[in-house]
Amino acid sequence: MDQVLDRVLAKSARSGRPAELLIEHLDATLGAAVDLRRRIGPIAVTEPILGERFWPVSLLAALTHDAGKVPAGFQAMVTGGGPWGERHEVLSLGFLPPLVPDGGLLLWVAEAVVTHHRPLTSPTGAGLRSIMTLYGGCTLTDFRERFGPVDPAVAAALERWLTHAGRHLLAADRADDTVTGPDVVARAHQVLTEVLGRWRRRRAPADEGLTAILLQGAVTLADHLSSAHGTLHVTQPIGPGFSERLRQRFSENGRRPYPHQEQSGALRGHLLLRAPTGSGKTEAGLFWAARQVTDLIAAGAGAPRVFLVLPYLASINAMADRLVGVLGDRELVGVAHSRAASYHLATAIDEAASADPDAPGPDGALPLYAARKAVARRAATELFRETVRVGTPYQLLRAALAGPAHAGILLDSANSVFVLDELHAYDPKRLGFILAGAGIWVRLGGRVAVMSATLPAVLADLVRDAIGDPVELVTAPDGLTLPRHRLRLRPHHLTDDEALREARAHLTAGRSVLMVANNVADAQTVFDALADDAIAAHGPDGAILLHSRFRRMDRTRIERKIIDRYGAHRTHCGRRFPGLVVATQVVEVSLDVDFDLLFTSGAPLEALLQRFGRVNRAGAREPADVVVHEPSFCPRRGAGRQVDYADGVYDSEPTRAAMRILHQHADLAVDEEHATKWLDEIYASTWGQEWRHQVDTARADFQQAFLTFKRPYDDRSHLADAFDSMFDGTEAVLLEDLPEYEAALTSTTRRAEGRLLAADWLIPLPGWAVGLSRLDRSLGVEIIDGDYRPDRGLTAIRGTVGANRYQPGEVI
Repeated sequence: MDQVLDRVLAKSARSGRPAELLIEHLDATLGAAVDLRRRIGPIAVTEPILGERFWPVSLLAALTHDAGKVPAGFQAMVTGGGPWGERHEVLSLGFLPPLVPDGGLLLWVAEAVVTHHRPLTSPTGAGLRSIMTLYGGCTLTDFRERFGPVDPAVAAALERWLTHAGRHLLAADRADDTVTGPDVVARAHQVLTEVLGRWRRRRAPADEGLTAILLQGAVTLADHLSSAHGTLHVTQPIGPGFSERLRQRFSENGRRPYPHQEQSGALRGHLLLRAPTGSGKTEAGLFWAARQVTDLIAAGAGAPRVFLVLPYLASINAMADRLVGVLGDRELVGVAHSRAASYHLATAIDEAASADPDAPGPDGALPLYAARKAVARRAATELFRETVRVGTPYQLLRAALAGPAHAGILLDSANSVFVLDELHAYDPKRLGFILAGAGIWVRLGGRVAVMSATLPAVLADLVRDAIGDPVELVTAPDGLTLPRHRLRLRPHHLTDDEALREARAHLTAGRSVLMVANNVADAQTVFDALADDAIAAHGPDGAILLHSRFRRMDRTRIERKIIDRYGAHRTHCGRRFPGLVVATQVVEVSLDVDFDLLFTSGAPLEALLQRFGRVNRAGAREPADVVVHEPSFCPRRGAGRQVDYADGVYDSEPTRAAMRILHQHADLAVDEEHATKWLDEIYASTWGQEWRHQVDTARADFQQAFLTFKRPYDDRSHLADAFDSMFDGTEAVLLEDLPEYEAALTSTTRRAEGRLLAADWLIPLPGWAVGLSRLDRSLGVEIIDGDYRPDRGLTAIRGTVGANRYQPGEVI
């Protein structure tokens, strides 16, 4: 190394870390890009554009991305001086021409370098965000004045170092001593002029725009990894040899894989899997994933990532725990959802307590230690560390925003394997977005599986249309599971006295009873009517209420109580407890529980089937009663027109259709095979045709708005608000809890850890309810003045009247 470079910095000292030399950072970023190449492998969609040079271009851009930090002004800034004010990535372009003699490739490298922090262009041309806005009209004289002096000796030494480090990437060998003092400012101006001229009015063909986003993702992700001193997993545990280990687990439990699991594991390509609850759907998906990973590795696709995608946070967390059990190491499994840190916090506390039963409790150091560990785990997943990840589709779909912040998500999805479960849970709009995402994953060399206990034909058709490639349907053999439920219908509402009397009789007889209402108000009404009797008969935990309007800490406590008392593991070990759980939709797929019988409000068939699955879960008993009550139909506030909704929540038409079909099969034993036929009947209706049209429209709209990439380097920040608005929701803290929230927030000097600890006090609310709260800007949280009890949740928000009055029956 030239001694002159041992005083040139890339980053100032911070957070206990020493200052970092520029060449150290460039070398680390190149190393991170090499790891990305090893993990992802060749990306077929880029080959018509760059041939085999996608990764050499990415590596050279990673090597040179921060070379423009050599000016005296920047160096003064990182050593404690005032702000510099210019874009170092623009000056980095001045180091490229000697390294990339091919003019066409030079532009690709330059674009990847100059866009790793800011967009190149802006759709409106307004603001100071884009590189074109900042530098588009600059002359060379302007450049020299703005960037200030560059020490010729430093520039020459850095060019010699870059030439040596990059000689095997794209450029021919060059002797170090030929560099005598390059005019990097003049070169940067020339290259930027060419880049801006190329994209001033240009629209890229589809594959070219996508290739540009992937290059940008490679540089930004490598930069983030090196800056965070992060490392990537470069092997895939669900790959060669995994299926044999999974079969060994079956054997140890005295079982053999079912035929549909073996068929899934033998399939090469995309999968549609229909298998009833209790038939090992998850294991079938893992067998399939291992086959795809093995094939992709053999084809040179590095270490394919495996994504298990589910809609609900609790089911994601449960799946993560299940994978940890299979793989034997929690560090191998990433969790990607909006509350991942809270999941990691709980597991870190459990791990510490298991390792040391005398670990300090809530008043000791354990929460802070666990929060630090949880934040680190979440950060590692956000840097794409793990090759196995469980999460919501929204984390993956954010790749559509592209740009410096999100292009890495798209790159990481290339040559990957996606297992999509519970697609029935999404409304038509969100389902369309997910299917659009599946289409881009396939374009990037991915394999997709869709799994369902009841896979209606219309959903299978939608998946095939979105993927484009052949998709094979695998179904579990007939008769694999016996009917688990006996269908009962009641003409009255779940809250009626007659329904409450019937449920009370079963509680008195010593049974475990699940009652599922369509909204919070109904759930609270039922709980208030039955809780005292259930507690008197079966103890303090004999009655439990669960819905979405609890503080996070209370919901966690409640869910653990439910699992401890009614978890499916109790059925397997033969210890069953009587009692009552009253819940809303949150119980449908979030908890692995098993009750003697169910009482539920009428709802669309998919929701009812999920509720049925909480009863006689393993099918180990005679068919258990699932009692469906007629819902009430009424308009919903804010709907814009007088349209009836079931209990103010569900669309009327699919709910009425479901009730008509159920009445045709009243008092019969039913299973998923019946349900699939019922779903096909509903989706063949006029309502079903409209539903499909909504899905197709949403998919097309998402593709057009987010996935065309005709202007790959445009500022897309305006799309972020549109994207986030599609997935509305908020959280608030009770006014009475504000002191505890603030104390948790400030219990550590690290902001992320404090926010994680304080999140225990947050209550989820629907997006429209933000008008019922006030924002505390200093704490960054919405505040509500509400009536709340730890066993009943939020019952009212004080100070709201008229049209803005909080009505629990409206929020699910």
